[in-house]
Amino acid sequence: MIETTEFADIPTTTLADLLGRDQVMDIGIRQLWGPVPRVAGPAFTVRCPPGDNLMLHAAIHRAPAGSVIVVESGDLDYALAGGNVCAVAQRRGIAGFVLDGLIRDLAEVREAGFPVFARGVIPIPGAKRAVAPLGGRVRCGGVPVEAGDVMVADEEGVVSVPAARRSDILAAARAKLAKEAAESLDAWEAAHRARIDELLAEGGFEG
Repeated sequence: MIETTEFADIPTTTLADLLGRDQVMDIGIRQLWGPVPRVAGPAFTVRCPPGDNLMLHAAIHRAPAGSVIVVESGDLDYALAGGNVCAVAQRRGIAGFVLDGLIRDLAEVREAGFPVFARGVIPIPGAKRAVAPLGGRVRCGGVPVEAGDVMVADEEGVVSVPAARRSDILAAARAKLAKEAAESLDAWEAAHRARIDELLAEGGFEG
Protein backbone atom coordinates (compact mmCIF):
# COMPACT_ATOMS: atom_id res chain seq x y z
CA MET A 1 0.00 0.00 0.00
CA ILE A 2 1.20 3.54 -0.77
CA GLU A 3 2.19 5.36 2.41
CA THR A 4 -0.24 8.22 2.96
CA THR A 5 -0.09 8.86 6.70
CA GLU A 6 2.17 11.85 5.96
CA PHE A 7 -1.05 13.68 4.97
CA ALA A 8 -2.43 13.32 8.51
CA ASP A 9 -1.18 16.79 9.49
CA ILE A 10 -2.18 18.55 6.24
CA PRO A 11 -5.44 20.53 6.59
CA THR A 12 -8.09 20.09 3.93
CA THR A 13 -8.04 23.87 3.44
CA THR A 14 -4.41 23.71 2.31
CA LEU A 15 -5.14 20.82 -0.07
CA ALA A 16 -8.21 22.59 -1.43
CA ASP A 17 -6.11 25.67 -2.23
CA LEU A 18 -3.74 23.49 -4.23
CA LEU A 19 -6.20 21.14 -5.91
CA GLY A 20 -9.19 23.37 -6.57
CA ARG A 21 -12.92 22.79 -6.38
CA ASP A 22 -13.03 19.61 -8.47
CA GLN A 23 -11.30 17.54 -5.77
CA VAL A 24 -13.38 18.82 -2.85
CA MET A 25 -16.53 16.90 -1.96
CA ASP A 26 -19.78 18.84 -1.68
CA ILE A 27 -20.96 20.18 1.65
CA GLY A 28 -23.42 17.33 2.13
CA ILE A 29 -20.52 14.99 2.96
CA ARG A 30 -19.69 16.06 6.50
CA GLN A 31 -18.53 14.68 9.83
CA LEU A 32 -21.44 13.06 11.65
CA TRP A 33 -19.97 13.66 15.09
CA GLY A 34 -17.23 15.89 16.27
CA PRO A 35 -14.72 17.02 16.76
CA VAL A 36 -13.20 14.14 14.82
CA PRO A 37 -9.48 13.67 14.29
CA ARG A 38 -8.23 14.39 10.79
CA VAL A 39 -8.55 11.24 8.71
CA ALA A 40 -6.01 10.48 5.99
CA GLY A 41 -5.45 7.30 4.03
CA PRO A 42 -5.73 5.54 0.68
CA ALA A 43 -9.22 5.11 -0.72
CA PHE A 44 -10.74 1.64 -0.77
CA THR A 45 -13.62 2.18 -3.16
CA VAL A 46 -17.08 0.61 -3.03
CA ARG A 47 -20.21 1.00 -5.13
CA CYS A 48 -23.59 0.23 -3.57
CA PRO A 49 -26.82 0.53 -5.57
CA PRO A 50 -29.73 2.38 -3.96
CA GLY A 51 -31.23 0.49 -1.05
CA ASP A 52 -28.42 -2.07 -0.79
CA ASN A 53 -25.32 -2.13 1.42
CA LEU A 54 -23.87 -5.61 0.83
CA MET A 55 -20.59 -4.48 -0.71
CA LEU A 56 -19.77 -2.02 2.08
CA HIS A 57 -20.33 -4.84 4.55
CA ALA A 58 -18.00 -6.99 2.44
CA ALA A 59 -15.41 -4.20 2.22
CA ILE A 60 -14.81 -3.96 5.96
CA HIS A 61 -13.38 -7.49 5.86
CA ARG A 62 -11.26 -6.87 2.75
CA ALA A 63 -9.91 -3.33 3.00
CA PRO A 64 -6.31 -3.12 4.28
CA ALA A 65 -5.70 -1.46 7.63
CA GLY A 66 -5.26 2.28 7.24
CA SER A 67 -7.73 2.51 4.36
CA VAL A 68 -10.50 5.05 4.08
CA ILE A 69 -13.55 3.25 2.72
CA VAL A 70 -15.23 5.48 0.12
CA VAL A 71 -18.73 4.55 -1.01
CA GLU A 72 -20.77 5.70 -3.98
CA SER A 73 -24.44 5.27 -3.17
CA GLY A 74 -26.50 8.42 -3.46
CA ASP A 75 -29.24 6.65 -1.48
CA LEU A 76 -30.96 8.78 1.15
CA ASP A 77 -33.64 6.25 2.11
CA TYR A 78 -31.63 3.47 3.78
CA ALA A 79 -28.55 3.21 6.00
CA LEU A 80 -25.34 1.85 4.50
CA ALA A 81 -23.91 0.85 7.87
CA GLY A 82 -24.62 0.77 11.60
CA GLY A 83 -22.83 0.52 14.87
CA ASN A 84 -21.55 -3.05 14.52
CA VAL A 85 -20.22 -2.51 11.00
CA CYS A 86 -18.35 0.61 12.15
CA ALA A 87 -17.05 -1.25 15.21
CA VAL A 88 -15.68 -4.10 13.10
CA ALA A 89 -14.12 -1.65 10.64
CA GLN A 90 -12.48 0.15 13.55
CA ARG A 91 -11.24 -3.14 15.02
CA ARG A 92 -9.68 -4.03 11.68
CA GLY A 93 -7.80 -0.71 11.50
CA ILE A 94 -9.93 1.06 8.91
CA ALA A 95 -9.19 4.80 9.21
CA GLY A 96 -12.76 5.92 8.56
CA PHE A 97 -15.74 5.97 6.20
CA VAL A 98 -16.54 8.55 3.54
CA LEU A 99 -20.06 7.73 2.34
CA ASP A 100 -22.32 9.31 -0.25
CA GLY A 101 -25.23 8.10 1.82
CA LEU A 102 -26.45 7.52 5.37
CA ILE A 103 -25.67 5.46 8.47
CA ARG A 104 -27.56 4.55 11.63
CA ASP A 105 -26.65 3.94 15.30
CA LEU A 106 -24.89 7.29 15.47
CA ALA A 107 -24.65 7.22 19.27
CA GLU A 108 -22.70 3.95 19.11
CA VAL A 109 -20.41 5.26 16.40
CA ARG A 110 -19.77 8.48 18.30
CA GLU A 111 -19.09 6.61 21.55
CA ALA A 112 -16.62 4.32 19.75
CA GLY A 113 -14.87 7.32 18.18
CA PHE A 114 -15.01 5.95 14.65
CA PRO A 115 -14.77 8.72 12.02
CA VAL A 116 -17.68 8.79 9.57
CA PHE A 117 -18.21 11.46 6.94
CA ALA A 118 -21.59 11.04 5.27
CA ARG A 119 -24.85 12.78 4.36
CA GLY A 120 -26.72 11.99 7.55
CA VAL A 121 -28.51 9.41 9.65
CA ILE A 122 -31.61 7.25 9.18
CA PRO A 123 -32.74 4.31 11.34
CA ILE A 124 -33.68 1.79 8.62
CA PRO A 125 -30.99 -0.47 7.09
CA GLY A 126 -30.58 -1.33 3.45
CA ALA A 127 -30.82 -4.80 1.91
CA LYS A 128 -27.92 -7.17 1.17
CA ARG A 129 -28.47 -8.61 -2.28
CA ALA A 130 -26.38 -6.76 -4.90
CA VAL A 131 -22.92 -8.22 -5.54
CA ALA A 132 -20.47 -5.95 -7.38
CA PRO A 133 -16.69 -5.62 -7.77
CA LEU A 134 -14.69 -3.70 -5.20
CA GLY A 135 -11.94 -1.22 -6.02
CA GLY A 136 -13.41 0.44 -9.10
CA ARG A 137 -13.79 4.12 -9.85
CA VAL A 138 -16.57 5.74 -7.84
CA ARG A 139 -18.13 9.18 -7.50
CA CYS A 140 -18.62 10.44 -3.97
CA GLY A 141 -19.79 13.92 -3.07
CA GLY A 142 -19.43 14.92 -6.71
CA VAL A 143 -15.75 13.91 -6.86
CA PRO A 144 -14.38 10.97 -8.88
CA VAL A 145 -12.27 8.71 -6.67
CA GLU A 146 -9.97 5.89 -7.74
CA ALA A 147 -8.74 3.16 -5.43
CA GLY A 148 -5.50 4.39 -3.88
CA ASP A 149 -6.26 8.10 -4.14
CA VAL A 150 -5.43 9.85 -0.88
CA MET A 151 -8.49 10.83 1.13
CA VAL A 152 -8.15 13.60 3.69
CA ALA A 153 -11.15 14.56 5.83
CA ASP A 154 -11.56 16.91 8.76
CA GLU A 155 -14.10 19.37 10.15
CA GLU A 156 -13.70 21.56 7.04
CA GLY A 157 -14.69 18.82 4.59
CA VAL A 158 -13.29 16.01 2.44
CA VAL A 159 -10.60 16.28 -0.24
CA SER A 160 -9.41 13.58 -2.65
CA VAL A 161 -5.78 13.77 -3.77
CA PRO A 162 -5.21 11.81 -7.00
CA ALA A 163 -2.60 9.10 -6.41
CA ALA A 164 -0.56 10.26 -9.41
CA ARG A 165 -0.18 13.72 -7.84
CA ARG A 166 0.46 12.54 -4.27
CA SER A 167 4.16 13.46 -4.03
CA ASP A 168 3.83 16.83 -5.77
CA ILE A 169 0.81 17.88 -3.72
CA LEU A 170 2.42 16.78 -0.46
CA ALA A 171 5.57 18.79 -1.19
CA ALA A 172 3.55 21.85 -2.22
CA ALA A 173 1.37 21.58 0.89
CA ARG A 174 4.36 21.38 3.21
CA ALA A 175 5.97 24.38 1.52
CA LYS A 176 2.74 26.37 1.77
CA LEU A 177 2.30 25.56 5.47
CA ALA A 178 5.93 26.47 6.22
CA LYS A 179 5.56 29.82 4.46
CA GLU A 180 2.35 30.59 6.34
CA ALA A 181 3.92 29.64 9.67
CA ALA A 182 6.83 32.02 9.05
CA GLU A 183 4.59 34.98 8.19
CA SER A 184 3.27 37.23 10.97
CA LEU A 185 -0.31 38.48 10.93
CA ASP A 186 0.99 42.03 10.47
CA ALA A 187 2.92 40.98 7.36
CA TRP A 188 -0.07 39.06 6.02
CA GLU A 189 -2.37 42.01 6.63
CA ALA A 190 -0.06 44.43 4.84
CA ALA A 191 0.28 42.16 1.81
CA HIS A 192 -3.45 41.45 1.81
CA ARG A 193 -4.35 45.13 1.96
CA ALA A 194 -1.97 45.95 -0.88
CA ARG A 195 -3.40 43.20 -3.04
CA ILE A 196 -7.02 44.17 -2.38
CA ASP A 197 -6.29 47.83 -3.08
CA GLU A 198 -4.59 46.81 -6.33
CA LEU A 199 -7.59 44.77 -7.43
CA LEU A 200 -10.01 47.54 -6.52
CA ALA A 201 -7.95 50.06 -8.49
CA GLU A 202 -7.93 47.75 -11.51
CA GLY A 203 -11.72 47.63 -11.31
CA GLY A 204 -12.09 51.38 -11.15
CA PHE A 205 -12.99 51.61 -7.45
CA GLU A 206 -12.20 55.04 -6.02
CA GLY A 207 -13.57 54.85 -2.48
